[in-house]
Amino acid sequence: MSNSKKLSKEEIGEIFYKLSLAVSKTKKVDEAVALLRDLLSIKEVEMIAKRLKIAELLLDNHSYEDIREALGVGYGTISRVQEWLNISGDGYRLAVNRVKNKGFDFENDCPVVDLNSIKKRYPMYYWPEIVLENIVKNSNKKQKDKLRRVITEMDKMKEKNELFRKLKNLIK
Repeated sequence: MSNSKKLSKEEIGEIFYKLSLAVSKTKKVDEAVALLRDLLSIKEVEMIAKRLKIAELLLDNHSYEDIREALGVGYGTISRVQEWLNISGDGYRLAVNRVKNKGFDFENDCPVVDLNSIKKRYPMYYWPEIVLENIVKNSNKKQKDKLRRVITEMDKMKEKNELFRKLKNLIK
């Protein structure tokens, strides 16, 4: 039986404030990266990153279609970010402007994140990918040919997920 307790809005607000305070008190970017990396899953990081990029592109007057194609997000997600920008959006605008005004250079300013170390740290999250990599790596020519045929069939599907794309790249 689960002993989980829902937090009240006040408790959530207090904890969120403390998190914001902790992030704002970091002295260097890599300290903030380490904190957020420990707090957020890869999917959460991806969601946040996409929302920030959507806000940046909307503020630069890109169309929904351009954003959808560039980021692989749905119109609903773009619309929610647009609505947040319309309602207040101060946080989005501040983040987008600060990074732009700083002259952020991803190649030089962004710490390197080793995906393999993340996979080792979160093996349960990545187990399907790890299993597939090992299957492909250890399969013989006949088995790889069979996998290629399966991928060809899967390629005909309308929607393709990230795992499919990774498998397709692995089998090349």
